Amino acid sequence: MTGIGTIVNTLAVVAGGGVGLLLRSGIRDRFKEILMQALGVSTIFIGVSGALRGIFIVDGSLLDTRNTLLMILCLVLGALLGEWINIDLLMQRLGNFLRKKVKVRDEENSFAEGFVATTIIICTGAMAIVGSFQDALLGDPAMLYAKSALDGVIAAILASTYGVGVLFSALVLLAYQGSLTVLAAWIRPVLSDTMLFNISFVGSVLVFLIGVNMLFEKRIRIANFLPAIVLAAVLPLIFNFS
Repeated sequence: MTGIGTIVNTLAVVAGGGVGLLLRSGIRDRFKEILMQALGVSTIFIGVSGALRGIFIVDGSLLDTRNTLLMILCLVLGALLGEWINIDLLMQRLGNFLRKKVKVRDEENSFAEGFVATTIIICTGAMAIVGSFQDALLGDPAMLYAKSALDGVIAAILASTYGVGVLFSALVLLAYQGSLTVLAAWIRPVLSDTMLFNISFVGSVLVFLIGVNMLFEKRIRIANFLPAIVLAAVLPLIFNFS
């Protein structure tokens, strides 16, 4: 069944978030704090590992760098574009709109931050794109099943801290991966392996920023960096970064 991977992935986020909500009231604040720190460290290392794969290359016996200019341009131009559009504010407003519609008791900032952070984590990265393509074109949802397990754990931990806003990220995931699955036949010929690699590479930098927010309680407006992911696929078509 085409699309089953996305459906399972969405249900995994809802189930994981539900478990996190059940645990939320029974976990003392010091345990919530250490869990968030653990997830922050894990998220930072996941982001760093993906980013380093895009930056470093082994040239014979030497370790060389690549894509640094691409990364800088994507982040700088993407951040400027995102700040101009103010994507972060739009996502915060969407989160608060959903909070009011379902009349939950979570604090406004907690709901919105949980919604935004979880949405970026589970939707940013090559697994969402490649997994949706494999599900649609090859009938193989295996990658999305693996992603479902990861996303479920992430949703559980985040929901135990941020609350019910985490569950609503599943709606964005369903729309995002569902759209990719439906449009796979048209999109796949356009996206080369290099473009997918660059999307994953720059997306990993954003995942790193999410980890920084979690671990150090910063307020980096990560959603405003999202145009960088699009630029990672587009800029190499215009400029030669080799």
